[in-house]
Amino acid sequence: MKFRVTDLEELERRISALAEFVVEKIEDDVYFNHPCRNFAETDEALRIRRDSDGVTLTYKGSKIDPETKTRDEVKLKIDDFEKMKEILTKLGFRVSGRVVKKRRIYRDDEVTICIDWLEGLGNFVEIEIESEDVEGAKKKIFEYTEMLGLEREKSIRKSYLEMILDVADNNGEG
Repeated sequence: MKFRVTDLEELERRISALAEFVVEKIEDDVYFNHPCRNFAETDEALRIRRDSDGVTLTYKGSKIDPETKTRDEVKLKIDDFEKMKEILTKLGFRVSGRVVKKRRIYRDDEVTICIDWLEGLGNFVEIEIESEDVEGAKKKIFEYTEMLGLEREKSIRKSYLEMILDVADNNGEG
C-alpha cells in the first residue's frame, strides 16, 4: 500500500519504533511499453531499475486486489542496464517513462516500509510484503497501516509512473 506523507518527521518516528533502518538509496527506473499491447490499458509494467544493489529487470502483472497494489511480479538480476535497454528496444518495446526516487528502506521481519521522495510529487510511504499468501500479507499490511496512523481509504493505487504521467499531462507535457 502507498500513501502520501503529510508529516514526514512524525511518520519516520513511528516507523523507527516498528522497524529497523536498512539503507537509503536512489532508484532509477525506466519503463517500457509492449509493441503489440498498451501496458497502460492492461495495467502491466516492465521496467529496468538501476540502484546501489545493481540492475534488475522486473515484469509486473495487473493488480489483483481492489484494496492494495498487489500484483504478480517477476524479477531478474541483470548485469548491464544499457544492454538490456538496447535488447528491449530492438524487440520493439518503447520507453514509456522514467521514475527517479530517493528511497529510505526499513524492515521488520517480512514487512518492508519505504519512504520515497520524488521530485514534483513529494513524499510517500509504501508498505510491502513479498508473499504467495495474499490474504495473510494484506492482513499484516493493514496492521502496519494502522500502527503507523495511516488511513486505509487514503491509499494510492496508482504507480509512480502513472502519477508522473498525470502531472505531465496536466502541465501540457504529455
